[in-house]
Amino acid sequence: MSSTHTHPATGEAHLGHVVFISAAAAMGGFLFGYDSAVINGAVTGIQKHFGVGNGTTAFVVAIALLGSAAGAVVAGRLADHLGRVRTMLLASFLFAVSGIGSMFPPNIEVLATWRVVGGVAIGIASVIAPTYIAEVAPTAYRGRLASFQQMAIVLGITVSQLANWALNQAAGGESTGHLGGVQAWQWMLGVEAIPALVYGLMALAIPESPRYLIADRREAQARRVLVEVEGEDVDLDARVAEIRAVLESARKPRLKDLTGGRFGLLPIVWVGIGASAFQQFVGINVIFYYSSFLWQSVGINESNSLLISLSTSIINVIGTVIAMTLVDRIGRKPLALAGSAGMAVALGTAAWAFSYREGSGDAATLDNTHATVALIAAHVFVLCFAFSWGVVVWVLLGEMFPNRIRALALSVAASAQWIANWAITVSFPDLADWNLSATYVIYAVFALLSIPFVAFCIKETKGRALEEMG
Repeated sequence: MSSTHTHPATGEAHLGHVVFISAAAAMGGFLFGYDSAVINGAVTGIQKHFGVGNGTTAFVVAIALLGSAAGAVVAGRLADHLGRVRTMLLASFLFAVSGIGSMFPPNIEVLATWRVVGGVAIGIASVIAPTYIAEVAPTAYRGRLASFQQMAIVLGITVSQLANWALNQAAGGESTGHLGGVQAWQWMLGVEAIPALVYGLMALAIPESPRYLIADRREAQARRVLVEVEGEDVDLDARVAEIRAVLESARKPRLKDLTGGRFGLLPIVWVGIGASAFQQFVGINVIFYYSSFLWQSVGINESNSLLISLSTSIINVIGTVIAMTLVDRIGRKPLALAGSAGMAVALGTAAWAFSYREGSGDAATLDNTHATVALIAAHVFVLCFAFSWGVVVWVLLGEMFPNRIRALALSVAASAQWIANWAITVSFPDLADWNLSATYVIYAVFALLSIPFVAFCIKETKGRALEEMG
């Protein structure tokens, strides 16, 4: 009789434990989503409180993304030097202090500085959670556990929009309204300290990665963790030998290893950068960072615009669940192609509806019919993005590169994504002032261009072993 039958409860309990460990690591993803999107509700309050225009506001919103790019670059080294768990604790500390600092800024420059600190935490969290989950998850469950990160991000976005709306309502429908002597927009930014504290406590409750422990010559501890995450039946000698062999044969890839193609970098690296850029250039984060500003710019009041932001976040969660269900069944390419086509139609429709906007600035309005069309188009766009590019790009980036350059190529592609995100975020308010409809035409063109990109440049990775990628 096999040992799996002897301990029917052990397998269940041990899997439950692995799920808890993965969820604790993915809490970094929750804060990544929360911190990225919480600014959406605070934008109007920040503008009114500091008396700044769209250009300055865009700078404050977007500067966090440059912090994220820096955080993503240093995260790998921090994780190898401090360990995975201590790196998570560092990220939770940075999230907490940036939330509290952003709550009480004496001026706009100090607020921008705290946004950079939060951005660094986002960058670290975006790298450390998938790294840790991949290292502790049993092979059979790795794909599903890895998708915890994306789900945590979209839940973080949704909870931030729910908190924004609730705080706005409590302050009488104005983000500059007072609650306990502090303005609503300040509470929106400060509340982040609570999930940051939860993340820190959860990080203290999970074991260090066995891979890190073996690299750090703490083999006895690594053995205990392997039993904890893989069950009593694991062949410890074989697993330790396997991890050690991989560590010894692994040579740190250098930037030189990514070069050699016609345009400097290897073609596969350009494909990764291209996928990251297209994911951002369709303008998805305009919806998550500026939707309250966007809807107010067509005459919808602040309170209702925050409610719309919440509903788009819920659509985002639904789309992510669809992607997680389908990505291993129908493959990466068909999902990406369907999403691109849907996004192009939705963005084109939104551009058409916005072309009927009358007036400018605070006095701008959109008649009911076209406002309704724009609202539906925005929700369809978010759904099409969430079930396709939102998840598919991260899955592809984790799979498409050859083993020897995977970690480095992934960090280059992820940095490209933060920079593309920054470019879209910093340019939107001025573009919207210039011509909101034309801005959406630009995003629609990128969605259209992503179709031939997927068709001709992306190779399907479904069902292929990571070792086959070359």
